[in-house]
Amino acid sequence: MSEPGLWDYLRESFETLGVVRIKRMFGGAGVSVDGLNFGFCGDGVVYLKADALSAADFDAEGLEHLIYNKAGVPMAMSYRRAPDAAYDDPAIMAEWGALAMAAAVRAKAPKRRQ
Repeated sequence: MSEPGLWDYLRESFETLGVVRIKRMFGGAGVSVDGLNFGFCGDGVVYLKADALSAADFDAEGLEHLIYNKAGVPMAMSYRRAPDAAYDDPAIMAEWGALAMAAAVRAKAPKRRQ
């Protein structure tokens, strides 16, 4: 799927989450709703935000982390690859997008004092 086609597909898939914005960043594009980044796409691959509560869902599907190199050292980010089936079915992409958006909301929530 071409980059513009993928962006259109993501906007359509995630429209139930709100107004989807896709903005170029870090050699790819960030995907956000209401100022919360919950996705990243680059080279035709979609990565979605994960956290401790959603990691098991990503692990169960064998979905790897987005990795970048920091001074030659590979660093795993809190974004995981979207499942292959999600590229063919907007409803599946929407489900994973909702999971990622929930992780983004939790990440933004104020931390409780001990």
